[in-house]
Amino acid sequence: MSELTEDQKFLLQTLQQNGGKMVYDDLNKICSEKFEGVRLILKKLKGLGYVNYPGVIPMFGSTIELIKTEL
Repeated sequence: MSELTEDQKFLLQTLQQNGGKMVYDDLNKICSEKFEGVRLILKKLKGLGYVNYPGVIPMFGSTIELIKTEL
């Protein structure tokens, strides 16, 4: 598996610091201050098994859940 990017690590650490679950809208507000493309990063992280959420692309009300805690 490839190494995680700094943006991916930041997103995962933000989830970890907030109890492992966040609503997409809240996570997006925090992450969008540092980088763009939060939905695409989440889609990749879901494919790698780090996070889970309903559907293929998270919607604003979707709950994002951290699955893997080791970075």
